[in-house]
Amino acid sequence: MIFLITLLYSLILVALMLPLIKVYQLENYKPKQYIKKVIKFNFAFGDKNRLKFTNRVKRLLIILFLLIFLIFFLFFYYFNIYVSIICSILGIIFSPFLLLFGHYIALPIEKMVICSYIKKAKEKLKKMPCRKIAITGSFGKTTTKNILFQILSEKYKVCATPKSFNTPMGVCRTILENLTEMDDYFIVEMGARHIGDIEFLCKFVGADYGVLTPVGNCHIETFKSLENVEKAKFEICENVNDFMVINGKSESNKKLYKKCEKKKYLICEENSFGYASDIKVNDFKSNFNLHIDGKTINVTTGLFGKANIDNIVLAACLAYLLNVNILDIKKGIETLKPIPHRMELIKGYVNVIDDSYNSNFDGFKQALEVLSSCSGRKILVTPGMVELGDKQYEMNFNIGKEIAKVCDVVLIMNKVNKDSLLAGITSSNYNGKILFAETRKEQKNVLKELLQVGDTVLFENDLPDNYR
Repeated sequence: MIFLITLLYSLILVALMLPLIKVYQLENYKPKQYIKKVIKFNFAFGDKNRLKFTNRVKRLLIILFLLIFLIFFLFFYYFNIYVSIICSILGIIFSPFLLLFGHYIALPIEKMVICSYIKKAKEKLKKMPCRKIAITGSFGKTTTKNILFQILSEKYKVCATPKSFNTPMGVCRTILENLTEMDDYFIVEMGARHIGDIEFLCKFVGADYGVLTPVGNCHIETFKSLENVEKAKFEICENVNDFMVINGKSESNKKLYKKCEKKKYLICEENSFGYASDIKVNDFKSNFNLHIDGKTINVTTGLFGKANIDNIVLAACLAYLLNVNILDIKKGIETLKPIPHRMELIKGYVNVIDDSYNSNFDGFKQALEVLSSCSGRKILVTPGMVELGDKQYEMNFNIGKEIAKVCDVVLIMNKVNKDSLLAGITSSNYNGKILFAETRKEQKNVLKELLQVGDTVLFENDLPDNYR
């Protein structure tokens, strides 16, 4: 009887912990971030970013079940019914900390799994004849990677890390599942939240060429300062085997370019190795002159926004240096497909600009510039920007002032940046309409009542459920 009661209780408690496990997963399995959520009781149980039952989560669930079963079997066996009931209630109350206990029990197993995957991926990679391209930066990594993939594919067989896979496990998965002996190039997006992450990934894949997209105030919450961000991103310049192409638009990149001792090419600055001129945006298309190594071609693309044009120039210059001829580069650019959720245009009775994947100040400002060129009412839906440390209020306040210059209607999502966005918008004598929504369901209902034919809606950033 005690066995059955304990079994049932353990199953129920593990089921009740699923929302907590989702938050733990959204915090990238980091105990410090998870503890912050526990202390602040900052949990969200919405539908967005549902819990993914990965192998890691399944292992954690098994450990939690066995842990809970063992603890409470002993309580039920040795104590009377009243003590057992009290302990059962305490088990529910302290379940967030049971999850943390399970994390540390599982940690050695997870390290063994990671080491095993990395070893397998390294062994396979050694047998592959492909050249490796590393891409990092604070902004535009995924977009640049996708553009480079499409342009290089005009001449070569190319494999690239999918979506936003930019961690060691994401790279391992790509190598083991997607990379083949037929591939000429392997493009690897590299993310970093700590100093040393890029160095590890570069050495892991044996990067031949490096691409540095703009570096700036991103992930300040973990890096603590812009100087640390620069130090982390500079690791790519120190660890590639051949040469670097560097977007020179940001001050940080100019500094890192001067510091880089590898063979290097400065891109996107006027009269540099590669840059764009005479940029025109019409009907959600971009036309510009592309200059590479003294050659000039006129190109038109369905991607729009200055940041996207810089990403195109950066990718085109690397392709040129890898012996893709200028006409194939032009063809690749003109057949570029929009990258989902990154300044992606969806036309209809109401035009939608989907820029919902992540956000930074420069990208946000450029998205507003695109919105300002649209006809009809200009509507913004945003929760603002996150992971900016002690600069978060200031930067959201400043972007609020930019919002006030462009938008007829602003729908602020969540509470995380509500005060700073509102203060920035209202400081500019804003005459438009400001609305609020806590959930995606509320957002949908507000937009349903609000939207009219001919409106253009910009979705800028879309925070996961763990932000409230």
